[in-house]
Amino acid sequence: MLSKIHSFSLHGITGFDIEIEVDISRGIPAFEIVGLADMAVRESKERVRAAIRNTGFEFPLRRVTVNLAPAFVRKEGSSFDLPIAVGILHATGQVQIPERGRIGFLGELSLDGALKPVNGVLPMALRARASGFAELVVPFENALEAAVVEGLDVFPVRGLAELALHLNGERRVPRADVDTRGLLTAERSTLFDFSDVKGQEKAKRALEIAASGGHHCMMIGPPGSGKTMLAKRLPSILPSLTYDESVEITMIHSVAGTLPPGVSLVSTRPFRNPLSNASAASLSGGGKLPKPGEISLAHNGVLFLDELPEFGLHVLDALRQPLEDGCVTVSRVNSKVTYPARTTFICAANPCKCGYYRDSRRACTCTPTEIKNYFGRISGPLLDRIDIQIEVRLPEYSAFYQGGGASEGSDAIRERVENTRRVQKERYAGMKIYSNAQLEGRLIERFCALDGGSREMLRQAYEKLALSARAHGRILKVARTIADMEGSDAIREDHIAEAIGYRSFDRGDWYTA
Repeated sequence: MLSKIHSFSLHGITGFDIEIEVDISRGIPAFEIVGLADMAVRESKERVRAAIRNTGFEFPLRRVTVNLAPAFVRKEGSSFDLPIAVGILHATGQVQIPERGRIGFLGELSLDGALKPVNGVLPMALRARASGFAELVVPFENALEAAVVEGLDVFPVRGLAELALHLNGERRVPRADVDTRGLLTAERSTLFDFSDVKGQEKAKRALEIAASGGHHCMMIGPPGSGKTMLAKRLPSILPSLTYDESVEITMIHSVAGTLPPGVSLVSTRPFRNPLSNASAASLSGGGKLPKPGEISLAHNGVLFLDELPEFGLHVLDALRQPLEDGCVTVSRVNSKVTYPARTTFICAANPCKCGYYRDSRRACTCTPTEIKNYFGRISGPLLDRIDIQIEVRLPEYSAFYQGGGASEGSDAIRERVENTRRVQKERYAGMKIYSNAQLEGRLIERFCALDGGSREMLRQAYEKLALSARAHGRILKVARTIADMEGSDAIREDHIAEAIGYRSFDRGDWYTA
């Protein structure tokens, strides 16, 4: 007796088809799983055997062979429990597989036959639709996540007994439905708003530019100057998520197992704030079974590193290539996985170990050598990749009691940001470029052309500040964003001057009192 059941597995955040072949033959009773399965898959033998018996079905006292095809691809995780159990029940005639369309199965079984949720359901559901499947059976807790995929009938089941009744046509399980478009149009959280920030107009301007062009930003200033407060409010001015962006974010968090219970689609841009003791693997991704790191979990959102010099040098260096390429590749002996990592990188730091260098109110206790060594923990190549570098000073007392009402709120700023992003979207239509920060090479020359005066100003800054070629390109991209914010097709001298002003730590006067 032979049965073939369909399921899915993951490579990174990409799903692929798995065919589960179950053969039951005469011979000494045995239960074998072949097809390059990992330990979690091999252990499913005991879960499946107990679940079938405890649900009231008969487990065959024969030789049971389960093959996971294709055999050359490594299979990982516990999501094959359910399809293996269905294959055994179908091969022994205890359940029937309807012929109304191809059906896929996912889920982990407990010993009493109940279904437990698994990670990575959304990318596997997307694969099911792409492969022409009509139906997908998933654990009840994963139903809303899978139902995000349009054109696929998702059936949530709580246990093996309920699924058997559904397959045999005795009691149909209701299909799961979710209003994905409604989730994206829900009101934003107002927990963090720029109206809470008093003063710091220069920093607000810099973060608006960062949001408008997708630029990375660094803030350095004494403790209590508002660096963290500003960074936490950046997501509130980023453009609203599109459906495709939301699906990408949800896929990453689903694979990582960080998707909150009951959430079908991530509808707000992520904000990730790892501690300074984080390892390189936790930031860039890794592990024995490679999982997304913080930079991937911040995809289409914000990655904020506070107290940047306190991070290990090798940890910061691991961010350099992902920040440049918008993706991160984790290589292992048996596999190589690539995760998306297109994020807005925001970092903050004190100017020295005591925190009060260049502060007019409190004296710095650090020596010049200690100051340079502290800031020197941030490598030049990483600084080069940060488009906007600003100094944040403690606000004046009068800023807390300014006349004219509250500070400008996030809604007004976000409206300007979305208008600027709309200009860029139209300019780069068909190029797979969504912001000025993604411009490279000849595209910079094409879209960031300068007149004679602007070119001369940039030349002088390039030579005086000893800028790198990368820093030169980033100044052009920031200037392009400033011009877009003002509705200007041409990049003027004042745009170049402001962009150069955001290279604070390329200037030679940083370490002078």
